Amino acid sequence: MPAPKPEYKLPAFICLFLLGVTLTQAFRPGIFNSNGKSNTSQVVAQTSPKPAPQVIVQAGEVRPLPGKLDNIPVFNSNSPEWVKNEGILLSTFPPNGKKVPAAHLNFPFQGRFDLFAHHYTHTPKDLQTLYLGVMLHNPGKKPVTVDVLQAASYLLKDAPFVTLAPYIENNDGKAFSGPGARAVSDVLRGVRQAEFPAKLIIPPGQSRLLLNHGIEVRNLEKPVNGRSTFMRLRSSNKVYAASLAMYAKKNPDGSERSPTLAEWQALLNNGNFAGPRDKTPTPPNATSGALIYGRVAGVSSGSQWQALLTDNAKAQTLTIPQRGQAISYAIDTLRGGQLGSGQIQTAKMLVRYPDTAYEAHGNYGVEYNLSLPLNNPSKETQTVTVTLETPLKEDKLSQGGIRFRKPSLDFPFFRGTVRLRYTDERGQQKTRYVHLWHRTGQVLEPLLKLTLPPGSQRRVQVDLIYPPDSTPPQVLSVRTVE
Repeated sequence: MPAPKPEYKLPAFICLFLLGVTLTQAFRPGIFNSNGKSNTSQVVAQTSPKPAPQVIVQAGEVRPLPGKLDNIPVFNSNSPEWVKNEGILLSTFPPNGKKVPAAHLNFPFQGRFDLFAHHYTHTPKDLQTLYLGVMLHNPGKKPVTVDVLQAASYLLKDAPFVTLAPYIENNDGKAFSGPGARAVSDVLRGVRQAEFPAKLIIPPGQSRLLLNHGIEVRNLEKPVNGRSTFMRLRSSNKVYAASLAMYAKKNPDGSERSPTLAEWQALLNNGNFAGPRDKTPTPPNATSGALIYGRVAGVSSGSQWQALLTDNAKAQTLTIPQRGQAISYAIDTLRGGQLGSGQIQTAKMLVRYPDTAYEAHGNYGVEYNLSLPLNNPSKETQTVTVTLETPLKEDKLSQGGIRFRKPSLDFPFFRGTVRLRYTDERGQQKTRYVHLWHRTGQVLEPLLKLTLPPGSQRRVQVDLIYPPDSTPPQVLSVRTVE
């Protein structure tokens, strides 16, 4: 029985945009020739039934991804995705002395950890600015140093969702579609934005703000905005973390100001959950009904997945497939979307709120480091391509291979930047950043094409941080051209 189709919820502003496009097409004026008369044949052509889409089944095999997630904890704040009511988004503080103990998960961080916070807001009361605060607390008796290794935070208005070409060379980081994709692209390059300190020193028993940034909606064409933040951190000792949402405070003259540390602390101690709450997810043991993944609010386990793609666990190289065939490695598989690999890569939750996702579906912010030691053992020169692509989602392969569609479905399922490192045909080491914007089921040109002489080897490294606002699963496919 095919896996239940998960419920996808498009942001309201995207739904309005699509509705506008539909209405524009529906009321499109007639087409006229040079004499000013209606060109009936063209009008008829527009209203003719569309031909049935062509489904393409890729010849080859799908393999599970070698390796596994590491055990670095990730502060993962993504529920509620759309915030209208201020309150606690995610707190790992102890529940002692808190007005709503259930809002505090009692999980300290120490050493390396990541922080991901991804939230939107629309039409708030009086167009007030919603502030997103991230607080760290030192429960110990000695100062704690938190190193901010990489950090980036972007508003939707500064990184809007736009339609782009499938591939754009992005060495300068100026290609992006969405705030989440832009933030993780910066971190992939090792960026720490200037607004974030290199170190945050927290005195004993005190708290400090790591983030106190607004999500403005005033003076926008539509009162819709969001903020996506991604950081890699390292703490010298235990710290607790919390993400909170609060509307701007007012100055005596009526202008807005950001909340103070004391005001954030009061919200943490006395506040309730931010709202409205997202849909309750489907339990992992459910066997019927709609599959609702839910939004993540908790601490997930795993920041990085390193994989050496070889013929088997004992091999050192990956033998390229026969001409016309492909080997595809599943990326970011999840319940209902294993693509026949038999593997679920979703990060487990160490702690979570009961009405939020059971797993970190989507692995937003997880870095995949994929090494391909390609080997051409034949006596002929072979042309090999490497492509990151999004086949039609399936759990088990219904037609024996991953499926694509012409035309593709009109939904962007992957939008983000990947890093390629390889040796080119002249023996020079290359590092390229390429922005991908792919629809589901889209048949793509290769991301990379290489010529391998007889008996030669060539290593290719593909790295990406899985971008928020993308939808898994994907595959990394190696094909030998016919």
